[in-house]
Amino acid sequence: MTDAPAAPRLEFVFSAHVTVGKPLDLGDVGKGGRRVVPITGGTFSGPRLRGEVLPGGADWQVLRGASAAELDAHYTLRTDDGTLIEVRNLALRNGSPEIIAALAAGERVDPSRYYFRGATFFATSAVNYDWLTRHIVLCSGEREPAGVKLQFFQVF
Repeated sequence: MTDAPAAPRLEFVFSAHVTVGKPLDLGDVGKGGRRVVPITGGTFSGPRLRGEVLPGGADWQVLRGASAAELDAHYTLRTDDGTLIEVRNLALRNGSPEIIAALAAGERVDPSRYYFRGATFFATSAVNYDWLTRHIVLCSGEREPAGVKLQFFQVF
């Protein structure tokens, strides 16, 4: 009989504030409503990296009824030393229909009133940031009227 594996631990990587544009509504695509939310910029900072979120990415969303959304955000970071890092964030946001409607209307909602978590994957050719590509990274999100606040944590 072997010992149980150690419980995973989380280590803070960085915080990001991502600004977004007006959502594009594609309507019901057969598995829910599809929205594309343009990513217009932002900033990020943490103990080992900081920089800007480049405009040009997007968050492709599938709305599952009135209370949940599957999020698939794909965008690029540029660190202060000029390194480009690709980000792919797969997340789930859900709450009561009233809370989700308030978020969609651009209202401020206490983030403890809804769930917003994701798994994030990074790609870069820079050796000094390849540590980002070798671990699972989780994120915790908070929707704001004109953007999203995210906290990223490596899983060890």
